[in-house]
Amino acid sequence: MFRLRRRVFKDRLGWTVSVSGDFEIDIYDTLDPTYLLAISEQGTVLGCVRLLPTTGPNMLSDTFAVLLGCKDAPRSEHVLESSRFCVDTERAPQIGHAGVNRATFALFAAMLETMRARGARSIVTVTDTRMERILRRAGWPLERLAPPQVLGQTTALAGLLHDSDRVLEAMYHHAGLDGAVVVLPGAGATAGLVSLEFTAQTG
Repeated sequence: MFRLRRRVFKDRLGWTVSVSGDFEIDIYDTLDPTYLLAISEQGTVLGCVRLLPTTGPNMLSDTFAVLLGCKDAPRSEHVLESSRFCVDTERAPQIGHAGVNRATFALFAAMLETMRARGARSIVTVTDTRMERILRRAGWPLERLAPPQVLGQTTALAGLLHDSDRVLEAMYHHAGLDGAVVVLPGAGATAGLVSLEFTAQTG
């Protein structure tokens, strides 16, 4: 997962991120986050996203508050924060509805499921306008909290994603899934880890 994050955020997108060897890892990884992983039958990580409660330290309130304009960062048990969403488009190349990767739809479904399991109603995220377009095409539009701003080489923004039965059913459909996708880890798994099994098509 951390290797994938380095390849995507540092090497491909050129973001200013903390890197240790082959890993992209930051202070928020020390706060017992929940990780959602899209994993192939061979055990390869095809995609990932990190979730944190907004009631404690999080990326938006503590690192990117400038993206809120004059607003306060959400702090509620009903709002989670997502960050570091990425998909390995080389290992999971299957394109689905509206030109969006099938693994992306599966991870979106997992985010919605986890939001509900935690009693949350929304997810707040710091992202870029590229990801905002992907969310719109996928049918899960981002509610902007303030206008985008240029940070380094990235046009970044903060926004909310809301729970929706219609959106969740659409994610299942576009990912080619029959229903719930989140699989809880077995004994001995890393604390806070939620594994999402997703079999990429090869033909």
